[in-house]
Amino acid sequence: MTARYCSLARQPAPVFAPGLAAERLGALMGGRRMWVNGTVLHYCFFDGDTDASVIPVPGTAQVRRVSWVGAEEQRDVVRSCFAEWQHLGIGVRFAEVDDRSEAELRIGFQLGDGSWSAVGRDALRAGQHDRTMNFGWDLTAPGERGTVLHQIGHALGMLHEHQSPFAGLHWDDEAVYAELAGPPNFWDRDTTYGNILRKLDPREANGSLWDPLSIMEFPFASGLVLEPEQFRAGVHPPGTLSALDKEFALRWYPSTGAPGPSALVPFRSVPLRLGPGEQADFVVEPSQTRPYTVGTFGDGDAVVVVFQERDGEPRYLAGQDDGGTPHNTTIRARLVKGRRYVVRVRLYSSWGPGETAVMCW
Repeated sequence: MTARYCSLARQPAPVFAPGLAAERLGALMGGRRMWVNGTVLHYCFFDGDTDASVIPVPGTAQVRRVSWVGAEEQRDVVRSCFAEWQHLGIGVRFAEVDDRSEAELRIGFQLGDGSWSAVGRDALRAGQHDRTMNFGWDLTAPGERGTVLHQIGHALGMLHEHQSPFAGLHWDDEAVYAELAGPPNFWDRDTTYGNILRKLDPREANGSLWDPLSIMEFPFASGLVLEPEQFRAGVHPPGTLSALDKEFALRWYPSTGAPGPSALVPFRSVPLRLGPGEQADFVVEPSQTRPYTVGTFGDGDAVVVVFQERDGEPRYLAGQDDGGTPHNTTIRARLVKGRRYVVRVRLYSSWGPGETAVMCW
């Protein structure tokens, strides 16, 4: 029987300024979907009567509401899988909240709508009343824990492993289309192409090696893969976090057990001295309540995020990404005296001879 597969919506290709050097473009492609390290990703479950999709009833002018609310045993599977990722020791943390306006990740359980997730920071584009993740079937059934681990992998910025150009998979395309057109997926050709046959740009892939054991790899039945020969009988990942999955997560989100962030004092620039993919964290404790600007300087592509600490936990306040543009990042935000703010700067690439720096003013 064909497995039920994750169905990501097609996203428009990122647009970068023309003429970017290959090294700079590669750093942007690889890092644009990733969170800054140290982020607390708050997640919530939809639980109200109005949390539902409105879909038409075929053959009539009527519509019906399909709930996004999941039973407690379904939620418990999701909570357990967040904990499994967390226990790797990654520098991103997960925290459940009740208020969806406080959540970066909003989780629904609409049956029949497939299982899917926004990829990494793409979740920030969704409105606060929209889902960023959905589970479309029973998660308590045997083997379905892998579905949840897979979607959380997407939320951390991982893409489908079988779409890696390093996999070297040669498909029987028409057999794949026919297989996915039938039960239980009922995919059209565009969905099948976008989630299985389309090759990722090498700079987007989770790593430079194909990992057939990855939680981001789909299982495939015999007869769909023509080459390599050893996979003609199918691809059979175990549905657990592989060694390379863990390596990916810890590479992008290393443990934050290092010394605490430095102070960022207004009107005093701080050299960043970062390499591609590296991050610097700062604390701002404003001496007065007013609008402040946080910005970077120099020939570098960076993402800057400002968090406000509440009850000892950083809450997302504002973020800006200058990747691939000739302009530096600037964020304008009202900071309040007596409160503590954390500024995190992650460098994609440094492409000029001068230093990059950050300043608050």
